[in-house]
Amino acid sequence: MVTKKEITEVIKWCEKIKKERNRIYIIERNPFGEKIEWMRRFVLIEIDRPKESATKTNLVYDSLLKQLWHYSNGDWRRIEPDIGRI
Repeated sequence: MVTKKEITEVIKWCEKIKKERNRIYIIERNPFGEKIEWMRRFVLIEIDRPKESATKTNLVYDSLLKQLWHYSNGDWRRIEPDIGRI
């Protein structure tokens, strides 16, 4: 369901927004809901917001680690490509 290409696309968008806004952290509406199926469940994307204070229903992007995170089963988990998907 999740491909590396989709993850890379979301990360590139987050980096672009971060560079344009030049703020400590940013909260943006998710522009990928119509295009990427697994992104439909996230209304907002929080860029560089600490996971401790982020909303658990949003996607969090950590620019230091260059990774996407989501809250599931009581913990923050990295979004990784499904096995066998490119």
